[in-house]
Amino acid sequence: MPESASYVLESANESLRPDTLTVEGPANEEVLIEVAACGVCHTDLHVMKDEVAFPKPAVLGHEVSGIVREVGAGVTHVAPGDRVACSFIMPCGRCRHCEKGLEDLCENFFNFNRLAGQLYDGTTRLTREGEGIAMYSMAGHAEYCVVPSRAVFALPENVDLLDAAVLGCSLFTGFGAVRTVADVKPGETVAVIAAGGVGLSIIHLARAAGAERVIAVDIDDEKLALARELGATDVINSAETEPVEAVVGMLGHGVDVAFEALGSVATVRLAVDLLDAGGRAVLAGIAPAGQTMDVDITKVVRRKLRILGSFGAPASTAMPEVIRLAAEGRIDLKKLITQRFTFDQTAEAYELLNERKILGRGLIETNATLA
Repeated sequence: MPESASYVLESANESLRPDTLTVEGPANEEVLIEVAACGVCHTDLHVMKDEVAFPKPAVLGHEVSGIVREVGAGVTHVAPGDRVACSFIMPCGRCRHCEKGLEDLCENFFNFNRLAGQLYDGTTRLTREGEGIAMYSMAGHAEYCVVPSRAVFALPENVDLLDAAVLGCSLFTGFGAVRTVADVKPGETVAVIAAGGVGLSIIHLARAAGAERVIAVDIDDEKLALARELGATDVINSAETEPVEAVVGMLGHGVDVAFEALGSVATVRLAVDLLDAGGRAVLAGIAPAGQTMDVDITKVVRRKLRILGSFGAPASTAMPEVIRLAAEGRIDLKKLITQRFTFDQTAEAYELLNERKILGRGLIETNATLA
């Protein structure tokens, strides 16, 4: 059982603290990974601020790439030494939803991991002096992590191992929103509200899907400039310009698809208001607990609008696709990753995220032996 330098959230509204934990080896259908990099995601920040309930103490970090060091029984698709990236949704493959291909609704993932911080035998792989430490997904803000094998995907040699970490949440979530839920078609018009890590991925993937106009909406001109670099055809600073009027001024009508990537009452309402008749609003931003929708019901009914939730994607089909897009150079990971941190800057990275000082995706590089 290796010792693993890790960053631990001891209790809500505290900074992550460095510590050394014991990592139990992989059980059946699990993989032990030496972490090369882990993304800095707003969902982890929600947990830190107690806006999303999760057991504590815990190790966060759910956007991971690394090197396979050991595999449990039944794992045949990867082997020690393989370069891999992991999806934050870790499907069990056996529950009623997984059996239907709806891996993003995996009951065991939500019941065991998201509610209890455990893997699917009801235990954690992390301990400190005999005390179990909760795992948020695979608990990637550490030197080592254990991941259910259905969430582990081999990388081709032409995909940078460090950059590949963001494939497992930012791009994976964006892919689910654009391809699986919205099914954006060539020639459609799209608005993306909030140009953070996930929003920028949605912009990038919507253009790759053939959207004719992709309109980025944010209050930060630097983020909007980055959105243009990643494929936005138009940008709106909603702190300066009323976005519905601006979109109608551009198109003569609303958009076919509006993506909401922040998770707030105001931005969800805006997503619905930006739609053309028959349009679809795709909600991909996680909101603090207790937030509810505030939309005009009659508008939704009479204009035949659709409001769709999107949480990740089916891992077995989406991860190979985003890896393929990266290998073909159709997504630019270097532009999406706007700030890089060393492992000992993990706590600082989340402080900057909380202060809205990370433009795109932040990436923490660990001390892995990349061979």
